[in-house]
Amino acid sequence: MSRKNNTAGILAGLLAGAAAGVILGMLYAPEEGKETRKKIKDKANDLKDQAKNKYGEVSERVKDQYGNISSTFKETASNVAHTVKDGYDKYKDQIVSKTTDVVRDVETELNDLKK
Repeated sequence: MSRKNNTAGILAGLLAGAAAGVILGMLYAPEEGKETRKKIKDKANDLKDQAKNKYGEVSERVKDQYGNISSTFKETASNVAHTVKDGYDKYKDQIVSKTTDVVRDVETELNDLKK
């Protein structure tokens, strides 16, 4: 068992080393290597540009969503404030009215007691 694992490990190491050697040979070969390095550099620049563009798109979407959420929150907060104020005004008027009625009733009762 152990011998099979060692053999597989050695084989994997040899294959990885060979692949690395081929890649390094392509990168540093006199003419073809220069062309390969240019292609790699161009591809890296393309990927960098794509990443910048994608970042800009995502950034804009996030800003738009934040603006929408912010507007909705402000509108909702304003609606809640108006509802609370309207309720306060409504109940305040009712309390004042009821209090006035109670005061009037108490005064009437006191006047009746004085007689």
